[in-house]
Amino acid sequence: MTVTDQDTTGSSATAAVPPPGCPMHGAPAYPFGEPVATDLHPRYAEVRAEQALTRVDMQYGGEAWLATRHADIKVVLADPRFSRAATVGKDVPRVRKAFEEQNIVSMDDPEHGRLRKLVAKAFTVRRVELIRPRAQQIADELLDRLIASGKTGDLASQYAWMLPITVICEMLAVPLEDHYKFRGWIDTWLTIGNEHTLEEMNEARFEKLPEYMGSLIAKRRAEPGDDLLSALVAARDEEDRLSEEELITMSIALLATGHHTTANQLANHLYILLSQREQWERLVAEPELLPTAIEELLRVTPLSPYSENTRIAVEDIEVGGQLVKAGEAVMIFPAVGNRDPRVFEAPEELDLTRKHNPHIAFGHGIHHCLGAPLARLELQVALGTLLRRLPSLELAVPAEEVPWKSDHVVRGVAALPVRW
Repeated sequence: MTVTDQDTTGSSATAAVPPPGCPMHGAPAYPFGEPVATDLHPRYAEVRAEQALTRVDMQYGGEAWLATRHADIKVVLADPRFSRAATVGKDVPRVRKAFEEQNIVSMDDPEHGRLRKLVAKAFTVRRVELIRPRAQQIADELLDRLIASGKTGDLASQYAWMLPITVICEMLAVPLEDHYKFRGWIDTWLTIGNEHTLEEMNEARFEKLPEYMGSLIAKRRAEPGDDLLSALVAARDEEDRLSEEELITMSIALLATGHHTTANQLANHLYILLSQREQWERLVAEPELLPTAIEELLRVTPLSPYSENTRIAVEDIEVGGQLVKAGEAVMIFPAVGNRDPRVFEAPEELDLTRKHNPHIAFGHGIHHCLGAPLARLELQVALGTLLRRLPSLELAVPAEEVPWKSDHVVRGVAALPVRW
């Protein structure tokens, strides 16, 4: 059956939208169920054990293959025969209501590589390490304010969100006081679409954010500075290395991904540690475990509630013994691969001392997260500061009462009430 988005958006674009729980052609409906905290639906482990790729009927766009094994996900992420660009503006199988838009995350090489090179040097381990003193200062200032406010607080909004937002605003020379505006637009844009209309999502992404970023670019043109946005403007105006549209979309992507994922993951990591009190207390007693603990937290914490970032096979290719025909869609879910018993011993356990940990939380291949070094640094600083200054930190409500966001492409708590 098909319906149109006209009912809620005014658009006459037709999309295949099977009702939840109504599979087409025998394929099970996807998503398998609503996410619960940082848990994965038990069906993922079942399909991962049964076969390399599983045929599923997506909420929008029809059927796709779902890759759940670590090795197969890496193949789909790295093999150029699986295209992200082929999804742009098309009614491909997906979870989100909106179509994929053109940006660096949805590009294939060589276009992807051309844009990535423009900002890659700003995110090298060596360059990012220079940010550590300032990141530590920001963390201490945020914690000073939190502690001064009393003995309780919301660790998500008052700490986990503000640290990465402040860092990326300073890197891009974006006014920090504007974060209430651009966070709202980014949150609306990066939703699945159950609580927002397609019109609202498109307005945030294609009107509000470009208008805002365009005004900042105009200021950087008039008054260049020693910041990443000024460098991108120079690459556009002086070297013609990207178009004006690419300048705007790249800047928006940096602002969004530069804080949105890390902020959510930091709060999620804190939720896991505080809901498993013995893990928090071990880190307090053994802070030298922090680097391996962060990698383990990245492994077990789903970044997204569902599979996303559809890829289209541009020619026939075999994955895990399953033939994927040209034109067919493949979905990946790295969080499921990160619990693959073929790769990880006792994969469902949180082991803060895990030595062999080839997780794919930051992706793999050409789209491996450019900001991974920055994210790791921010996680180290944020968690390390809390362990040192607030060792008695604990949840102020039972773990099952912590509220979670319900309509976002990035999994995260809506608040994290704590006391100390």
